[in-house]
Amino acid sequence: MSYLSSDEEAFLIEPKPLAGFVETPYVKELATRALNYIGAGFPIHFRGTSGTGKTTLAMHIASKIGRPTVLLHGDDQLGTSDLVGGEHGYRYRRLVDNFISRVLKTEESMDKRWTDNRLTIACKNGHTLIYDEFTRSRPEANNILLSILQEKVMDLPANRNGEEAYLRVHPNFSAIFTSNPEEYAGVHKAQDALRDRMVTIDLDYMDKETEVAICQAKSGLPKKEAEMIVDIVRGLRDSGEYEFAPTVRGAIMIARACKTHVGAMVDARNPVFRQICRDILSSETSRLGTRNNHLKVKQLVDELVTKHCNYKKTFSLNNIWR
Repeated sequence: MSYLSSDEEAFLIEPKPLAGFVETPYVKELATRALNYIGAGFPIHFRGTSGTGKTTLAMHIASKIGRPTVLLHGDDQLGTSDLVGGEHGYRYRRLVDNFISRVLKTEESMDKRWTDNRLTIACKNGHTLIYDEFTRSRPEANNILLSILQEKVMDLPANRNGEEAYLRVHPNFSAIFTSNPEEYAGVHKAQDALRDRMVTIDLDYMDKETEVAICQAKSGLPKKEAEMIVDIVRGLRDSGEYEFAPTVRGAIMIARACKTHVGAMVDARNPVFRQICRDILSSETSRLGTRNNHLKVKQLVDELVTKHCNYKKTFSLNNIWR
């Protein structure tokens, strides 16, 4: 049995259901597939663009596994020692011998102190590893994963507190990776050898039922209003008139803004609601664009608001149209 130090416990996330998590048939199907592969001993790789729910789904899968979770975020500055551990401090000892009153003997020594990092902790104790956006880390930093995922052995520095240089990976250890194939800044190409050790599940944009359920759960708006907001976002996505595709995040932002903004009722006749949709969707879809692109998106958003929110009478739990 392994006992964790207080430093090691600080890295762990308790495996519990996510607050406000929505389980639609779409989500359940993905979760079932992933858990089947993990049960067979394979690491899972969720690959998808921003806003497709990769990290949230990874956390959900980890909660279903039910073991403590260790979370890593890919970074270009991440090195092998940031995954495995290293000598991060010193232990100082001083021995004073005054057995003979006229003779004083002192002995001093200073030893480097090894500290295990997140990957070692997970492998040693059988925790679940979530490596979010792992392709942001340099390939040489991720080489340590090759033997872990294939041979179930971790190669460690020989000076690690006098312990053996090889650590047998705990049989309950499991790993979930995420990556974004459309990112280009600060992203590295994953080694073929590493990708071959994973089962990759490509995530696309969610179905309408799931997006509506998420929008409603994250904002507290009634289902009908959440559905109209999602229709606007999906209509803009289907148009292709953007630099970056709008996601369910845009729908959540609009819905939350309407929930908290006095007078922002979801109605095509409401200028406040129209402005919220323009601001959020032009920002999300044209982050690097020119003024002309922003104007084009805003015009299309206006058309979509008129199309999907032009109804005679709606009552909101938060705001009443006056």
